[in-house]
Amino acid sequence: GVLNMEFLIPYVLLFSILLILAEIMLGVLLLVGYLPKFTVWSLLLIILVFLFLTWYSAYYNKVTDCGCFGDAIKLSSWGTFYKNVVLVLLILILVKGYNHIKPLVSFNFSKWTSFLSLFLFLYIIYYVLIHLPLIDFRPYAIGNNIPEGMEYNGEEEPSIHDFFLESTSGEDLTSAVLEEDKVMLIVTYNLDKSDKEGFAKIKEVADEAISNNYLVYALSASMNEEFIEIKTKYNLNFEMLFCDEITLKTIIRANPGVLILNNGTVIDKRSWVDVDKLSF
Repeated sequence: GVLNMEFLIPYVLLFSILLILAEIMLGVLLLVGYLPKFTVWSLLLIILVFLFLTWYSAYYNKVTDCGCFGDAIKLSSWGTFYKNVVLVLLILILVKGYNHIKPLVSFNFSKWTSFLSLFLFLYIIYYVLIHLPLIDFRPYAIGNNIPEGMEYNGEEEPSIHDFFLESTSGEDLTSAVLEEDKVMLIVTYNLDKSDKEGFAKIKEVADEAISNNYLVYALSASMNEEFIEIKTKYNLNFEMLFCDEITLKTIIRANPGVLILNNGTVIDKRSWVDVDKLSF
């Protein structure tokens, strides 16, 4: 949407995987000294593209957070641009002196380290897509308390500022859910895009949770009619609450995913693939 290239939206996931893989592999190649000329010129090409994109984004105020480091480090749009200016200068030094970059230990060591790294990173990407990120920097990470994250500390905006749960009848149930000591939330930000086979597995753990006196709800930004279809098809024994789609994507990187709360504290969270490993 930033560059009016909406026709590329269906390929966003593929592009992100290829970009992540390219960036991290070029870093490995540089560190081990494998194919230095190809590596430094590829780095220069990528950073020039990012230099333009970050300038465009900052100048026209298109994207306020580039997401370069996810939720680990937050940078302003201009901060991201200036970071790239510094990187361009450093990479130009590498381009000028690429012939001084030598293989670490030996050529064969650098080559095989590069190939093994490629397979390792491919596996990590696959694992994260199927399950959940290895490290959770988000305010809904296991051990975090949602009500505490919603509190203001002076003028600083709280880390959680858009967590609002509304019933299909329009009732605000946010506090009621966060005050319960046994809560299971099935998060599915968009029912059309959800992995439907996941609801069969979720049905089993939800029934077990209900038998153990858990309060169970689905959270979605979809219409209630869409949820009723899923509920009927899989014989689900719980109702749906409305929540903002971006908030739900922030809570868990799975669709559907499951969250276990105790008085607002996140006890466990799993992708639907791993719901049999839930601790409740």
